[in-house]
Amino acid sequence: MDFFQSYEKFPSVEEANEDGLLAIGGNLSVKRLLDAYHQGIFPWYDASQPVMWWSPDPRMVLFPENLKVSKSMKQELRKEKFRVTFNEDFEAVINICAAIDREGQYGTWITPEMKSAFLKLHELGISKSVEVWQEDELVGGLYGIYLKEKKMFCGESMFARVSNASKIGFIKWVEHLKEEGVKIIDCQVYTSHLESLGAEEISREEFVKFLQ
Repeated sequence: MDFFQSYEKFPSVEEANEDGLLAIGGNLSVKRLLDAYHQGIFPWYDASQPVMWWSPDPRMVLFPENLKVSKSMKQELRKEKFRVTFNEDFEAVINICAAIDREGQYGTWITPEMKSAFLKLHELGISKSVEVWQEDELVGGLYGIYLKEKKMFCGESMFARVSNASKIGFIKWVEHLKEEGVKIIDCQVYTSHLESLGAEEISREEFVKFLQ
C-alpha cells in the first residue's frame, strides 16, 4: 500500500524554530505519521494542545555498534532475572507508558488519539514493542516506529516498574536491531539515561541524511 500517494509534505525541517517546533495542527492519520517520520519529524503534545510536530537540532541518536553495556549491567543480564519478548503485547506497553508516573512530568503526551494511531501502525507491522517480564508480570518495555527500509528505529517511550528492566529491554532490542542491519536508532532528545547507554547528539542535517 502506498501511503504517500498524493500526500502533502510538511514544511522543510530547516524551518523549525530553535526548540525544534516545525508545525502545529493536522491529525495523526497513518499517512501523516509516516510522512512525518520519513522526514525526521515526530508528534509531541499533550491533551490540552493541538498536534505539534517537531524536528529538533541537535538530534539524540544511538548507533548500535556504540551501545554501552556496563559491567554491572552485564552481571544483571547474566542473572537472567527477566524474560524479554518483542511485539507480544504492544497495547499493554503503550498503555503503561501513558499511565506511569515520571519525575518532573505532569500528565502524558501519549493521548488517546496518539495511542489509537500507534495501534494502527502496529497492526500494519510498523510500530514495534519490547516487553520485559518478571515471571508473568510486565515490568518494563518500550515502543517505537521501525522504518525497516531506512534501517532506522525511532524510539518513542519506555517504562520500568523494576530497577534495570527498561535498560535490559533496550539492550536486547538494540542487539536484535543490529542483527537486522539497523544503522541508527532515533532517541529524539538528550537524556543522561540514553547517553549512559551510548547515545549521542548529531546535527539535524546529518540525521536527515540517514533518511535520504
